[in-house]
Amino acid sequence: MYSINKNNYLCIVLTIQIYKIMLKVFLYCVLIIAICVAFMSVRVIFKKNGRFVKSHVSSSKAMRERGITCAQSQDFAQRHRKKAVKEF
Repeated sequence: MYSINKNNYLCIVLTIQIYKIMLKVFLYCVLIIAICVAFMSVRVIFKKNGRFVKSHVSSSKAMRERGITCAQSQDFAQRHRKKAVKEF
C-alpha cells in the first residue's frame, strides 16, 4: 500500500497553495482584460451607429490631400504599372 509520509503531505499542500495563487492571478488577469475590452467598446455599444475609429492611412482626409497612401496601395499600384509597361 501507498502511505503518505510527512514530506509528501507538505509537498501536496504546497502544490495546492501554489495552484490557488496561480488561479487567483489568472482570474485577475482575465478580469483586467475584460474591463479593458469593455472600456474600448463603450463607443461601439452605446452609440446608435457606433463604429471603431478608422486609423488606416487611406481613410484619413488629411493624408489623401497630401498625397500620402499606405504601403500596400503603393505596392499594388507599382505592380500594376509594371505589368502595363511590360504589356506595352
